[in-house]
Amino acid sequence: MNSKYINHVYTLCLNLCILCMLNACQSLPSLQERSIEIHIAADVPSSLAYSNASLVAQHPGLSGLYPLDDGHEAFAARMALIRAAEHSLDVQYYIWRNDTSGQLLFHELVLAAQRGVHVRLLLDDNNTVGLDKVLTALNQEPNIEIRLFNPFMHRHWRALSYITDFARLNRRMHNKSITADNQVTILGGRNIGDEYFDMGKGTLFVDLDILTIGSIVNQVSDNFDRYWNSASAYNFSSIVHRRNKLQASMPVFKRRSFNHLRADSYGNAYNRDNFINHLLDGSLNYQWAHLILVSDNPNKALPKNKSNTNQPADSLLVAPDTAQLPVIKYEKASLTLNALAASVVEPQKDLLIITPYFVPTQTGLEYLYKLREEGVKIRILTNSLAATDVPAVHSGYVHYRTPLLKEGVEIYELKNQGFLKGPRDRAFTGNSESSLHAKTFTIDGQQLYIGSLNFDPRSARLNTEMGVVIQSPEMAQFMNQAINEALPDVTYQVKLSAQGKLEWLKTNDKNQTKVYHHEPDTNLWQRIWVKVLSWLPLESLL
Repeated sequence: MNSKYINHVYTLCLNLCILCMLNACQSLPSLQERSIEIHIAADVPSSLAYSNASLVAQHPGLSGLYPLDDGHEAFAARMALIRAAEHSLDVQYYIWRNDTSGQLLFHELVLAAQRGVHVRLLLDDNNTVGLDKVLTALNQEPNIEIRLFNPFMHRHWRALSYITDFARLNRRMHNKSITADNQVTILGGRNIGDEYFDMGKGTLFVDLDILTIGSIVNQVSDNFDRYWNSASAYNFSSIVHRRNKLQASMPVFKRRSFNHLRADSYGNAYNRDNFINHLLDGSLNYQWAHLILVSDNPNKALPKNKSNTNQPADSLLVAPDTAQLPVIKYEKASLTLNALAASVVEPQKDLLIITPYFVPTQTGLEYLYKLREEGVKIRILTNSLAATDVPAVHSGYVHYRTPLLKEGVEIYELKNQGFLKGPRDRAFTGNSESSLHAKTFTIDGQQLYIGSLNFDPRSARLNTEMGVVIQSPEMAQFMNQAINEALPDVTYQVKLSAQGKLEWLKTNDKNQTKVYHHEPDTNLWQRIWVKVLSWLPLESLL
């Protein structure tokens, strides 16, 4: 073998060993100097408080909610909420892109801070790659505090951190919420990024949020404090040490990722929706219902051999508005799912599950079998292979299709052009495809869940999740009806042939059905790759 080649291999191995040792030497900073903070009281005077007061008084014990199913409106709502804030903004996200929407909202946070609003920004560190300079600039603002959840100590070679700290870094904060003045909050499935707001030329996510007012908001604020003060949340400045020449007042931090045409489109959507006026004059068409906040304790993100001195060891189902539920102890393996089970009724007639990633595990499979034996109609809407953004998760899902179909469960898979209908400006969306990202389910047309929870092992065992159970027959039935009307146009129905083979049925406008005998809109290599992945023992990580 060539000696020059051997020297190169030796040098590479030596460098990797050194990097691994350096990474192993890096430990998380102490939390002793970190302050414990809580949100402002709900009775602090503000424009939002004034606009909501009479509405909330007219609906005691209930919360008002406004669905955000349109991406442009979801962006406009966030922009309006930040601009309407006068005292505080508590912001918690799993992903915040440094793209057009992300930079516009960063800039709005800066403007809010400069007019005296206290901004607390909590980001999961798994998705902050390339953001250190930008976040440093923001963190320099006197009224902005940034904390990183489960941070990576090695900022450039993050993958090496997994070698020495996998048990911790494999657990992530998947929560998403933004709350202004402890008066109005937005929560649900959307992260911050162009693809979540129906803007871009790649895959666009079909998603769902709600904007809420009333007593549920204080529960969200309490929950934010639990995460902000948890043993996994570190001051940004204790993790990232660098001088920064960028100024936080700059509207564009990295011009090559900022699209001025898209920015204009976002501005047009904001002006068209006139959202801030609706927020401040109380004219949003709120639907009033009893809401239950369901959230993991942030302790779930700690390795099993760690303890959190700031938080109780159990996971807590946040109590609903009108009753104090007892603290419920949960097994660490399925915190959110158990919390949901404690807050919803057992399905008697109908269960509709909408989830981008569906890997029910054997336990979930047996539960669905039980419901079918009791006569419950079960429908599942998830991504097709062509629509999914995570083929590895699809490889875990494929094991469950045939068993579920044999039990009479109906399965629908979103087409990669599903929900992309109607007039669109192709300059902004190009030939975009759609991927399901909403996480919701309805029970018997009586209750509805909207949040961050996927039906997969990662959401159940590794990531922290949050969402709300909405006790509203009107909303649950509306969701059922809307999905029933959309299914023939935007999905393939998966069925078993007479020979027990999977087939995908597509119905056109003339009510004609086309049958596919393999995953539609995919090529051979995609199907082979998913098949290979399905042989690997990956389910616990999906």
